[in-house]
Amino acid sequence: MRATLALVLFVLSIYVGRLIQLQGVDASALATRAFDERSTTVALPAHRGDITDVNGAVLATTVDRWNILVDQREVVDYTKRIGGHAVRVGVVGAAADLAPVLGMDKATLRAALTGTRRGAYVAKGVPVGVWRKVARMMITGIAGEQDSRRIYPDGAVGASLVGFVSRDGRPLAGIEKEYASFLAGRDGKLQYEMSGDGARVAIPTGLENEVEPQPGGNVRLTIDADLQWKAHEALAAEVTKSGAESGSVVVLDTRTFDILALASVPTLDSNDPGAAPAADRGNRSLLDVFEPGSTSKLITASAAVQEGVATPATRLRVPNSIHRGGRTFHDSEAHATENLTFAGVLAKSSNVGSIMVGERISPQTMYHYLTAFGLGAPTGLGLPESRGILAPVQDWSRSQRYTVLFGQGMSLTALQDADVYATIANNGVRLTPRIVAGTTTPDGQFHPTPTPPSTRVVSAQTAATVRYMLESVVSDEGTAAGAAIPGYRVAGKTGTAQAPDARCGCYRGYTASFIGMAPADDPHLVVAVILQRPVRGHYGSLVAAPVFQQVMTYALAHEGIPPTGAQAPVVPVTYP
Repeated sequence: MRATLALVLFVLSIYVGRLIQLQGVDASALATRAFDERSTTVALPAHRGDITDVNGAVLATTVDRWNILVDQREVVDYTKRIGGHAVRVGVVGAAADLAPVLGMDKATLRAALTGTRRGAYVAKGVPVGVWRKVARMMITGIAGEQDSRRIYPDGAVGASLVGFVSRDGRPLAGIEKEYASFLAGRDGKLQYEMSGDGARVAIPTGLENEVEPQPGGNVRLTIDADLQWKAHEALAAEVTKSGAESGSVVVLDTRTFDILALASVPTLDSNDPGAAPAADRGNRSLLDVFEPGSTSKLITASAAVQEGVATPATRLRVPNSIHRGGRTFHDSEAHATENLTFAGVLAKSSNVGSIMVGERISPQTMYHYLTAFGLGAPTGLGLPESRGILAPVQDWSRSQRYTVLFGQGMSLTALQDADVYATIANNGVRLTPRIVAGTTTPDGQFHPTPTPPSTRVVSAQTAATVRYMLESVVSDEGTAAGAAIPGYRVAGKTGTAQAPDARCGCYRGYTASFIGMAPADDPHLVVAVILQRPVRGHYGSLVAAPVFQQVMTYALAHEGIPPTGAQAPVVPVTYP
């Protein structure tokens, strides 16, 4: 009896110890495990916000759709609570419940639910609201497959700016990527507890929770879709006509530095990004760098006027070539010694004349103006962009001290180049360019992008003087008479630079460009046109200026900017 009692006590002690472990030591962990096993969560995806142009035209939107699938081997176990009891209703009950929600007849649904297949489609492309009703039914074996589509109504127009998303909805480029979290919103969820037979159960103080998804916000760009289309059309036509490798067009509002158009060719269709080579999916206006050539003579002219070393009327005897820094520099076309004013140096785009004036400015001072105009640093746009290439002044070679005066020995992007001209158009004040006008939260509140900070680079008088000089470029005596617009005063500059090729470590082909502003005496717009390696004509005056003329003419009319009515000045180009 003592042995039996000892054995009984020993066994009881084991049970007591196990109870203490289960109800005391491991209680929390076991409760959590049990909860996890009997609870389930169904995701309720949020609607991705739209990207629009400045006027509200949709550039990217989402069509929310879902596919309804079934595991036919599990739906037979569909159980419902009827009269307080769990009743297995199987395929017949599932079909009866789904029919009114999906708008299908019961016989068709029974056929779709019957069999042994896993992942069979019951319905495709149903609206998200329909899927949510189906999800709330908790029918065993029924699942949803998101089939939402991101739609880009304008296709290739503005595609490299707007960007694109992957098939599974991941943002991969452009505004889609940079504003991913704001556009995405926050997914919701439906949580509930199930009984052992798979039926949804109502447990007092148990889990019964539905969190509605929070839709994403909308992003409004500064881009004007109509102007973007015109810039893309004119650029694409010229790229084809000239046989150029690529091209870019930038249109800036000179009063706000808002970007009204940002075109790149070749590009992609955001609806099918995989069809385009990887090199065509980025935005060339922000990423591709090039030696600007003569368009950067604007900086040399601004520095010379601001520093008081030259005026538009300064007289120069300009030979065909000049020897400086151990190298001989030539003008683009051979000529006898010419009597040019400083304005004439810009009008004729003389490299030699630019050196003759620019060498009156110290390298340190010239470097100051180059960086003040934004070279060697990102613009601060808020999108991936190149900083360009500008070596510190202490690292300049003997010849680079002279090449920077006419646009070689440094590199920049199309946006940086346009930014320089916008600064002169804005009376010498530089702003950070903007591409996003503002955002609209899901509750409908619009939040404009803050006004960008400003920096004075040159005086208003210097800027006006340089604009006056640039008007000579578009005159009959200048290099770009084809950029003139009837009724408007236009100021601008051509550029034709050798294009470096990293593959051979040499120069191959040319970069042709024209950047200008209008009306010249009260600038509202700057248009920059860059063409890389055109083969049927390579001068900026021949291939870039006509694109400028088309885009600027359209932009002035589209923006409702009238001519000022002032007569263009007669700018002395030569002297006796």
